[in-house]
Amino acid sequence: MSDAERQLPQTFRQVACQRMSETITVHKMYKYRLYRCDKQDRKLRHMIFVASTVWNHFIALQRRYYRLTGKYITLTDMNNHVLKLRKTERFSLWQGLHSQACQNVCRRVDDGYQRFFKQLAKGRPKFKKAKKYSSFTFPQSGYQLKVYNQNPPKANGKYGRARAVIQINGTTYKFVQERPMVGQIKTLTVKRDAVGRLWLVFSVKEQMPIAKTSTGQSGGFDFGLKMFLTDDQGRGTPSPQFFAQGLNKTRRLHRQLSRKVEGSKRYKRARRALAKHSGHIADQRRDYHFKLAHHLCDEYALLCFEDLNLEGMKRWWGRKVSDLGFGKFLNILEWVALKRGSRFVKINRWERTTQKCSGCQRDHTLTLRDRMLHCVCGLTMDRDHNAAINIKTVGTSTGYRSDSQTKVRLRSRVEGRSPRL
Repeated sequence: MSDAERQLPQTFRQVACQRMSETITVHKMYKYRLYRCDKQDRKLRHMIFVASTVWNHFIALQRRYYRLTGKYITLTDMNNHVLKLRKTERFSLWQGLHSQACQNVCRRVDDGYQRFFKQLAKGRPKFKKAKKYSSFTFPQSGYQLKVYNQNPPKANGKYGRARAVIQINGTTYKFVQERPMVGQIKTLTVKRDAVGRLWLVFSVKEQMPIAKTSTGQSGGFDFGLKMFLTDDQGRGTPSPQFFAQGLNKTRRLHRQLSRKVEGSKRYKRARRALAKHSGHIADQRRDYHFKLAHHLCDEYALLCFEDLNLEGMKRWWGRKVSDLGFGKFLNILEWVALKRGSRFVKINRWERTTQKCSGCQRDHTLTLRDRMLHCVCGLTMDRDHNAAINIKTVGTSTGYRSDSQTKVRLRSRVEGRSPRL
């Protein structure tokens, strides 16, 4: 093992060894939409309601116990307590939800408090209304999955759609499996989105092959508000700005919602229309980010980016930064680079990349209005192009270096840990 690999954490040393065998063990998420059936969906929505009552009960129990004793109820005690309460007549409603799903709600409560204790969250877990609580999880059992009519792979290597059914509490639900699950199913989450649609989210542990990159090219990229990406060769990648394109429709739907009586059928219909439009914009942005990430991994074997203070940028430029989605794109690119065998490097945000000449390394003072860099050495260049060159220089000189958040996210992909802790 090389010295560079010994400096990596244990999980990344394992990943480096697994890259030699061209396979890696990852935890992937598969999301499928259930066929709509109001009579059957009513049962799943009732289970979500039961899960919300379990959540609110243990939130109240934790607060009351801390007020009386100043101590915290551990996860083991909550799991044992919820099993005892399910057998009583007062909490017979909880029998409509699987026992392991009830214990998973207790785990969510414990995760929220652990984040609060570690100062990773702004406040302690709060009560949630039933209509805002949106999911429950089967950690091990409680469902039966059957896939039939599995189509063989096509000439391009892609699989056709397969019909599948899943049985939960004696009720059979149908869905279409667009992507086959080839690994071991670890958990199943039934989720309800803002529109009211029901989804199945499977967490699968599988062996993923790592592709070998043959380009050998490295590139530096700088984010911008006018151009989404600018590489070290001066090429710019614009952003469609999907939220700005649908802004007029968003405003119209907000006006229609504000004119409805809250709680009425028309209010619910207008709220669903607004949620559906917002989800469509998010899907467009996510699709664009994935396609751009795959395009970059096709061209480059090493991608260098700069860690940005996105919260500060949002305070300055507002919704345009949120519309571009810099942070979500970097998360997607990290995963795609790991899957495609490319290297992703995120340099420190305090590196002087914009106000330093890429030719003579002389520091300059540039305002936001200065779009061109004029150096005494004779170099005249666009500021984003100059920053991309400096990012590439720093990223290729430091080798594999990444921030702690990147390591946590990749470790959660490899080991299946929760990225919240």
